[in-house]
Amino acid sequence: MFQRYDLNLAEARAAIDAMRTELERRGLKGVLAVGDSRGDLIAFERMDGAPLPSITVATNKVYAAARERITTREIGRNVRSPEHGFDVAYWGDPKMLGWAGGVPVFHEGVVVGAVAVSGLDEDTDEEMARLGIAAMATLS
Repeated sequence: MFQRYDLNLAEARAAIDAMRTELERRGLKGVLAVGDSRGDLIAFERMDGAPLPSITVATNKVYAAARERITTREIGRNVRSPEHGFDVAYWGDPKMLGWAGGVPVFHEGVVVGAVAVSGLDEDTDEEMARLGIAAMATLS
């Protein structure tokens, strides 16, 4: 029997709180999402004034990072690489995307979830997602 581990609600809330606090400190607004090992949402927050299309993008970043076990930045890089890449349409899954900001969360080498941010530039989205992951680590 295979046993699966997932992030829990306390960890997801810690990530959301840390990301929101830092974005507020910077005067920025985004959409924040945390999902389990399958990419299904555990926690979600759209900050007031965050772009509405970023709702779908953030949830899809969580899904893609968890399912593929790599960052969405890496997915995008692979899609754009003519020599080593692949067409994202090969998956036949419209939730797959390649914009940075979705980061898988590993525990003992296994993906237990993903964190994503959308609504800002790609580097800031990814930076905030990594900040959320770091906040989860402080709980243990």
